[in-house]
Amino acid sequence: MKKWLLICTAALMLASSAVPSAGLAKEQSNSTDVSDLAPSAGSAILMDADTGTVLFEKKSHDKLPPASITKIMTMLLTMEAISKGTLKLTDKVPTSEYAASMGGSQIFLEPGEEMTVDELLKGIAMASGNDASVAMAEKIAGTEVEFVKLMNKRAKELGLTDTHFMNCNGLPTDNHYSSAHDIAVMSRELLKYEHITKYTGAYQDYLRKDSEKPFWLVNTNKLVRFYTGADGLKTGYTSEAKFCLSATARRDGLRLIAVVLGEPNTKTRNAEVGSMFDYAFSQYAVKPLFNKGDVMGNVKIQKGDTKELQLAASQPYRILVKKSEAGEKITHKLEIPAQVKAPVTKGQVLGKLVVYQGDKVLKEFELKASADIKKAGWWTMFKRTTSKLFFVD
Repeated sequence: MKKWLLICTAALMLASSAVPSAGLAKEQSNSTDVSDLAPSAGSAILMDADTGTVLFEKKSHDKLPPASITKIMTMLLTMEAISKGTLKLTDKVPTSEYAASMGGSQIFLEPGEEMTVDELLKGIAMASGNDASVAMAEKIAGTEVEFVKLMNKRAKELGLTDTHFMNCNGLPTDNHYSSAHDIAVMSRELLKYEHITKYTGAYQDYLRKDSEKPFWLVNTNKLVRFYTGADGLKTGYTSEAKFCLSATARRDGLRLIAVVLGEPNTKTRNAEVGSMFDYAFSQYAVKPLFNKGDVMGNVKIQKGDTKELQLAASQPYRILVKKSEAGEKITHKLEIPAQVKAPVTKGQVLGKLVVYQGDKVLKEFELKASADIKKAGWWTMFKRTTSKLFFVD
């Protein structure tokens, strides 16, 4: 008999009270009523990377030219290809005539020159190489045109309604736009690949180091050197877009994303992003609920080849809390069915973890099956039935 009930109710005492934050399946914006943290920016947003909670925003959905921040999506598709195994860091990438012809910021690739994926990622992340971006696009999709189709497809999958790409590097062209909000979302997705900060967080490095023409790379994002905890992500500039930046910094387990578009100069851009970070680090902290792998409960499987499925945390479950509001009580409840009928597929939603402050829901996490469970065969069911007749469990 199927019954939905609340089980495994537990109280979690925290030293701070939580501000509303976004669930994994259901993101929500909770911008704080603060003075303008980015007065010179045309558009801006400040987001907690872990929960997706918006801490501050200013015209965050305005569609604007993103300049080289476009390369965040280029790097995302590159990291996803590496994760899938269709691309390796050691793979050699040839430079086409077209890739070598790119103007603007570049690493001066020559037609026929080969670099590894690892080297090109340095060139894209640190030097904002337009030529490196096109070479990578051609390696992954065959042509830049086909790669741009993948970029727009991925944008739709991420729910980015303010974004449309026409190229992979952000060089000025019609119908190429994004928003501070969408850039923050794609930045958050990119940061799921922790290895990316090896490139975006480095201040200097070399390409062709052992050749006759070594190329010294200096990160265009100076915050990675001068702001404690900063390790990315991407700068941008064109005369139309002005000075743009999607920045990230991490301290004491709290990772932030700040995006500003349309700043008048680099000094103002960096100062305002620094102020956004200072505000969030001084006001907020991350508190853990469960660590990855922690067992939260069990679900009985009806007529399955396994009688019970253990629900373990597939990721760290945490909430964003405000430091200034201390002493309040946070509780969480595991809402799962008493039993689930087989078959069960891996990734199937079985219930949710709901976090409360009093009667107010702060956050919801979907709980999914960690493995496939098939229907039990007739012999297994026969043995179970007979064991109940002759034995006491």
